[in-house]
Parts: sequence; C-alpha cells; structure tokens
Amino acid sequence: MQTILAIVTVVGYILTLSLLPVVLLTRKREPVATVAWVMAITTMPYLGAFLFVVFGINRVKLRVLGRRAAGINISRVLPVLAGHRVAEDGLNQLQKDLLRVAERVGRTRATVDNRVQLLTDARKTFDEIESAITSARSSIHLEYYIWQPDRLGTEIRDLLIRKAREGVRVRFLYDAIGSGRLTKRFLAPMLDAKIQVATFVPGQSLRERWSINLRSHRKIVIVDGLIGFTGGMNVGDEYLGEDPFFGQWRDTHLRLQGPTVLQLQEVFATDWHYATGEELSRSDFPPPVDLGNDCAQVIAGGPDTEEGEFHALMFAAITRAEREVTLATSYFVPTPPLVTALEASALRGIRTRVMLSGPKTYWGTRQAARGYYDSLLAAGVEIYEYQAGQFHPKALTVDGCWSLVGTANFDVRSLFLNFEVGVVLYDISLSEQLQHDFDNDIKSARRIDPVRWSQRSTWERLTESFCMMFSPVL
Repeated sequence: MQTILAIVTVVGYILTLSLLPVVLLTRKREPVATVAWVMAITTMPYLGAFLFVVFGINRVKLRVLGRRAAGINISRVLPVLAGHRVAEDGLNQLQKDLLRVAERVGRTRATVDNRVQLLTDARKTFDEIESAITSARSSIHLEYYIWQPDRLGTEIRDLLIRKAREGVRVRFLYDAIGSGRLTKRFLAPMLDAKIQVATFVPGQSLRERWSINLRSHRKIVIVDGLIGFTGGMNVGDEYLGEDPFFGQWRDTHLRLQGPTVLQLQEVFATDWHYATGEELSRSDFPPPVDLGNDCAQVIAGGPDTEEGEFHALMFAAITRAEREVTLATSYFVPTPPLVTALEASALRGIRTRVMLSGPKTYWGTRQAARGYYDSLLAAGVEIYEYQAGQFHPKALTVDGCWSLVGTANFDVRSLFLNFEVGVVLYDISLSEQLQHDFDNDIKSARRIDPVRWSQRSTWERLTESFCMMFSPVL
C-alpha cells in the first residue's frame, strides 16, 4: 500500500512539474489566471492537471497556427478592394482614431460603398435571410453557434435542401456544443442533398475534442458572396418569441451588401478551412454590386490570436468618447480594464448608459454582472435591466457617430474564449438608429437606483461575489 501511495505521489509531482512551464508560457497575459492555475495544479496534482488540460490549453490556436504555417492564404482569392477604401478626410477625429485602432487589431480595412440595414424584428430578420437564400444562384454559406431542430430550424433547413437540389452549393458550419441538439436524423436530408456539413469545434481528433471551452459564437449567412448577415440571432423558435421562458426576444442583426460582405466571407472561409481543410475558390469572392453609402468594416476575434480584438476596440472606443457611450449587451462580465473605462467615462462627465438582460437571463451570469454595479453606479454610470423578455443585442455606440454591432457580448468569454465577429459602423445615421432603439428599450427596462441598490441584503451581495469568482467561464 505504501509503495502504491509513493508511486502515486511521485507521478503527481512529475505531472505538476511538467505542467507548470506550460502554464507560465501560455498564460503570460493573464497573471491572475496564471496564479490560479499554478495553485490548482500544485495543491490538486491530478484534478488540477485534468482541469487545465480541458480548460487551460488553447488547442485552437495551436491548430490554426499549424494551418497557417502550412500555407493557407485566403487573401490571395480576395479581389482588390482599393477602390472602396475609406478616405479619412470624410471622417471626424474620433472616427479616424478608432478606424486606425480597428484596422490594426482587426487586420482588415474600412470600406465605403456598403449598404447596411439594421434588423431588430426577428420575424423580419428571418424573412430577409430566407428571401436571400431563395434568390441564391451559386453559393450559400452558413455558420451558427446555435441551430435548433425546431420549426424554424427545420423550415430553413428544408429551404437549403431545395436550393442545393437546384444546383446551388451549400456549406453549413455549426458549433458542436451550441448546436448539440442537431442529430444525424436531422442532418441526413442535408447530406442526401449534397450539402456540405461540418462542425467547428470539437475537431476530428480525440485531442481536439477536449477543447470544450473554446466555442464558435459567430452567426454568419452569405449568399452568392454578395449578401451577408451577422449579429445576435441564432436559429430557433425562441428568437421568434415562442419560448415560454424567454418570451419576447429583443435582438439586433445586420444585413450587408458591398465590400464588407467579402470581409465576412473571408471570416467564413477561414473557419471552413479550419474545420474541413477545404479552401474556397476565387469565384466565392465576386466583385461587390448593389453598393450603398455606408462606411463599415468587419472585425473577427477569437482565441486563435493574441490581440484580444474586441477587447482592445471596445476599450479604445469608450475611453475616446467625448459626449456619450451607449452599450447594449445580453451578458455583462467585463474585464477590470473595461470596468475602469466605463467608470472613467462617467467620471469625465460623459453620459454612460448600459442596458443588460433582466430576469430572463441565466441566474449565475446575471448575479455575476450585478457584482460590478456598485462601483459603476458610484461613478455615475446609468444601468438598466430589460424586463419585457430576453435582451440579446450586442451593440456599442460612441458619440452618435461610431458603432460596433455583432456577436460579441461585453464579457470575458466573448472577448477572449469565443470566436466572434462584428461590424464597425462609421456612420451617423446608423448610430442614431441604434441610440433610438436603446431609448425605446428603456421603456421596457428598470433603471438601477443607486440608493435602493445599496440597501440590498447581505445574502444578495454574497451570491454576487460568489458568482463573480467564475467570471472567466461565464
């Protein structure tokens, strides 16, 4: 017995010593997480090691870097967009400053000649998507975090099958965890119709199937390389307000035409290559038509890079504000720098408003979000909780002239763990629309009163603090 115990102890220490260098080298930008992992591995050699292997190692980044080294180069099939580049003399100083930040962290260029339509009604959004799919002549590309096998999911699936049988090439990419309800029975008719179906993560190997902590949270539809959709809405009946728990569903989505569709196609192409090894062809990147007057730029972010694209861009936007910051997000579990940015904005006299999901969101996430209220309220930030149903937009607007709309919430998971996509809008009219939507949402929201908030019970404070400890994974 003593011999077995000695062997177990020695193996545990060897395991600990082998993992500590990995922790120190891979978590350099997150010192708090580094200390937590070191403590977990040293005090619980086997359990801590198991948890780190499942949640602490970024296999997605390793695999993507390997693919890049192997020679994938999406840019070689992109048509030249120089003719659609933004002329900075048409922008104000705030827009210029944030454009430079977005172009550096996002590795894309802002373009003019786009047509951007804001969609806030779910039924109209899906009608627009189905109409675009119906009009498809060459290709339909879809990437979703959640696709439910319910009435709406089946309706759009059957439409895709019909288009595939007409000769349109359909590629369907879904997240294996978020769309965990999709069964072989549901997907079989798609495969029979020659639709290409793939899962994003987990990958094909057993080693990659441990990456359950890194999800593709993107929602993308691209038709013929000319019409694109992205935003907060997945595919499911709950988005139509038909779920008895969530009730009314409030969301924001975008319909795109113009050069930004090619940038959105590039995001899909990279994800498709990651999942299948197949590269899209030049014909999937046609020159843009049906141009508009909007200036926009697609930004992709995820654990495959070190930049923290959305984190850097949100921080820069909030700290650059001169008059007003308006944030709508379904999940609010921010990093300390983003909390400080919001507080500093309000302390500078900038009207800083935040709208969050109310009682229809997940309890643990809501309690974690509430743990940040004290300091924000003390700084003068206006906080609203939506009461009329599920609140699911992801939109940040600054000074009524710059906006970010997409799939990324104002939380650690979206900013560092999930694959996300968003569209930066350098347009006053679109920003005004988003602020108008925010003002309408206030009618269905409850503003958090600082005095009453300070009087909440000790039990409520304890639950908030407890849930905040799990902020990195909420």
